[in-house]
Amino acid sequence: MKITMLGTGHATVTECYNTCFVFQEEAACPREYFLVDGGGGNALLKQFRGAGIDWKDIGKVFVTHKHLDHLMGIIWLIRMTGTHMSRGQYEGNLVIYAHGELIAMIRKIAKMLLQEKEVIFLGKRIFLETVQDKECRTILGKEVTFFDIHSTKAKQYGFSMDLGGGKRLACLGDEPYHGNTSQYVKNSEWLLHEAFCLYTQADLFKPYEKHHSTVKEACQTAQAMHVKNLILYHTEDSNLQNRKQAYLAEGRKYYHGNLFVPDDLEVIEL
Repeated sequence: MKITMLGTGHATVTECYNTCFVFQEEAACPREYFLVDGGGGNALLKQFRGAGIDWKDIGKVFVTHKHLDHLMGIIWLIRMTGTHMSRGQYEGNLVIYAHGELIAMIRKIAKMLLQEKEVIFLGKRIFLETVQDKECRTILGKEVTFFDIHSTKAKQYGFSMDLGGGKRLACLGDEPYHGNTSQYVKNSEWLLHEAFCLYTQADLFKPYEKHHSTVKEACQTAQAMHVKNLILYHTEDSNLQNRKQAYLAEGRKYYHGNLFVPDDLEVIEL
């Protein structure tokens, strides 16, 4: 299993793409990918190309919440998928998972903005599937459990993936860890956690006003939860050339596991 980070930035970045990523089981045949969020627009298609991923191989999608920087790329994916289905140029189906409120919103936005030929396959080959808190689905041959992260802004779900051999991966969307999700986070092999900026730059970027955390706090959480591998994302983009070095330097003061600060299109082997 590997993760390709299509984007690593927060909502208003311009030097990188909004945070979204793809899981791939390398041994899977035929090739299939699991996309988490879509970023803010059709630049998602550019990121697929840059990663060497054929967007037609995206079989399963999970959308964490309704914010533009996570949702609008999904509308573009529906558009492209529906168009190619109508031309007979798309094999298989597309399944999009999200909580109920968000599924209704995706359906409404797609029908409002897209052409009939692009939405005619909704419910036929493009499936919008509601998942409940603590509900499990099988994706890429792995058991994935979706859960409410108890967001303070908009209803948002994360997920836990059973990697086999007693190892788990937890994804918390784009908000900090809340104690009522400890059953998914504690002792995880991998944790994906937002980090809006360095703690030393909190006065500049004001993450707490946006209900986000800093590198320091994300790393303290991972250390306290006995997480072995931590991936930080959803960051500011003011100094991308030095972001990795600076975030690693701050993070390693508080976290002693394996710390990853990926750039756009970087691949991480799980």
